[in-house]
Amino acid sequence: MECQSFGGWNQALVLLLLSSTAILLFFASDHGDGVGGGVSNPIASLSDLTSSLSLRSPARTPRPLLDQFPRTLHQEPDRLVLQTKKSKERSRRGVEEELARARRAIRRSAAAVSSRGNDSGNVFLGEDVPLAAIYRNPAAFFQSYVEMEKRFKVYVYEEGEPPLVHEGPCKDIYTTEGRFIEELEQQQQEEEGGVRTWDPARAHAFFLPFSVAKMVRYVYKDQSWDQAPIKRFVNDYLRVIASKHPFWNRTAGADHFMLSCHDWGPHASRANQELYRNSIRALCNANTSEGFLPNKDVSIPEIHLHDGNIPRQLLSTPFPDLSDRPYLAFFAGGNHGPIRPLLLHHWKGRHADLPVYEYLPRGLDYYSFMLKSRFCLCPSGHEVASPRIVEAIYAECVPVLISESYALPFADVLRWEAFSVSVPVAEIPRVREVLERVGEEELRRLREGVKAVRRHFVLNHPAKRFDAFNMILHSVWLRRLNVKLD
Repeated sequence: MECQSFGGWNQALVLLLLSSTAILLFFASDHGDGVGGGVSNPIASLSDLTSSLSLRSPARTPRPLLDQFPRTLHQEPDRLVLQTKKSKERSRRGVEEELARARRAIRRSAAAVSSRGNDSGNVFLGEDVPLAAIYRNPAAFFQSYVEMEKRFKVYVYEEGEPPLVHEGPCKDIYTTEGRFIEELEQQQQEEEGGVRTWDPARAHAFFLPFSVAKMVRYVYKDQSWDQAPIKRFVNDYLRVIASKHPFWNRTAGADHFMLSCHDWGPHASRANQELYRNSIRALCNANTSEGFLPNKDVSIPEIHLHDGNIPRQLLSTPFPDLSDRPYLAFFAGGNHGPIRPLLLHHWKGRHADLPVYEYLPRGLDYYSFMLKSRFCLCPSGHEVASPRIVEAIYAECVPVLISESYALPFADVLRWEAFSVSVPVAEIPRVREVLERVGEEELRRLREGVKAVRRHFVLNHPAKRFDAFNMILHSVWLRRLNVKLD
């Protein structure tokens, strides 16, 4: 994918853009309602409605939902105000009715398959669900995905200018952030099958298309560790859309979502308490000990594509079979964060069949080691997410997850135990013993799971069914449905 790059932007031009934005924000904040405060999260709690499918009660509509409209409406004749109000009420009811129909369809599908017994998941084996074992509930997932394709519409706010809004980095460590924004932005109006809508009355969710990674590049002062300018931009952006549109205020942001793969994504969301507490935050840094809420927020995979493409070595199928992989496990990475020092202390340079490096020596190929290993160690670094998880999946190397408080991507539909091994941090000194206990048959089962799940972690352009872009959308869709699949 040839992503637009703003690396050559003149610094003066960026400063001029930011100054102009500040002037716009000043006037917008003086002439609108702004972003309200103190509104509680309208998302309801979980309730078990079936044994195979757990549905949460639909989010209760906040009182202002159907009553709050732009002030300009009240300057019109009373009759026009009433007609406009009724029209908006009908549109909103239509959106909520669509969500209700989708919930009923998912419930019926799950109940029908559940009644057939424990092997019922096999009826879904095929191109759409190639291996039922990797899903918590294959019937519910497939029906939910079909309902998403049929109904889900996202409105993308048009306010803001590149490089801070509407664009993101499409290669290197923040690939997921830029590629998601680009994919939504490039969908044409009324594109057949497209999720984007230009009619907010049809929208089930509203996307805030700013890029935290771009803010760090253009707004943050290097080495200052001062996040205030980033938070200021996010809060000002929300003030603009809240003053120009009624959609944020009517739900206190609960049907809006942001996406960030930068480590500071969660911190940027704290710029506004409604964004932090109510909105759906799609984050790579999905740390439950730092405020990430799996029932509300979305964990997205950290995909590191150096030049924007999957490395050539990881495209040369078929990959080596288990018998052609001489290494038990492999890791190479910097000594940072709370977990890696412990891993390197116990295993660096200890065993020839368990190569562990801090930095790979010159002349050795990183991906060749992955392709020759049965397991790939994926410890957290500075933050909980690690791009090695996706790299391991690409190499058909069983990921070994070593982290604390990490909400795994797509865990609302995927059974990670079907294609990975989890090792607690306390067990790092015994990691070899843990992996050697995995028998040959179990290892082959895990390897088949890795093969089957690969498509969910691939970014395509244009996007394809069940790929990473659409799985992220599906996670947002589930949270708008207020539904949990297991």
